[in-house]
Amino acid sequence: MSARDRILSKLRAKMPSTVADLPDVAGWFATHRIVESAADKAKRFQACIELAHAEVHAVTPSNWLTTLREILRTKGLDKILVSEETTHGSAVLDEFPAQGIDCQVYDMAIEAWKTEMFNATPASLTAARAAIAETGTLILWPDAAEPRLMSLVPPVHFVLLDANNIYNTFFEAMQAEGWADGLPTNSLLISGPSKTADIQQTLAYGAHGPKELVVLMLTEDAQ
Repeated sequence: MSARDRILSKLRAKMPSTVADLPDVAGWFATHRIVESAADKAKRFQACIELAHAEVHAVTPSNWLTTLREILRTKGLDKILVSEETTHGSAVLDEFPAQGIDCQVYDMAIEAWKTEMFNATPASLTAARAAIAETGTLILWPDAAEPRLMSLVPPVHFVLLDANNIYNTFFEAMQAEGWADGLPTNSLLISGPSKTADIQQTLAYGAHGPKELVVLMLTEDAQ
């Protein structure tokens, strides 16, 4: 018997004969769930993510492009990376170039334009799948249309979030959207700009990702 086999044999001998029942997570949340309106969840999400130094701008389907353009100009940015395979990316491509804002698209393997991506791409726009009010967290599911690097590399990350997709808790989001039925290769939970306190325990932003996170929280147009 090898050393590996002896170790595994000892571990198996000490394993309990029965497996304890799994905790009733759904039952716990059922008795601790906060009942909130969509507007209240949006307010709580905004308050939490702003505490983490993110910006939140309430927008509507009719003015989000105008708001995005104004924010870009306020920040002195004249270039943004978008996906031409998404509805929001196509909308930016249709309007911004004529208004003096250069639009890049992620249409080739990163190896072919890595230098430009890391050194000449000041901002990007992606969409959030959902958000969590309890922690002020965005949920992103990167895919071929909006690869993960779009949200990790550019110094300023703009995120378009439908306020109807804000859940109270992480558990509620997983249950409501059926995460158990399938997950992407990468899923991202983002609660603010990149930050670290590894150096002399001093909190610094933008050490290993975007220095700024700007959320465009999409609500319905006023009737």
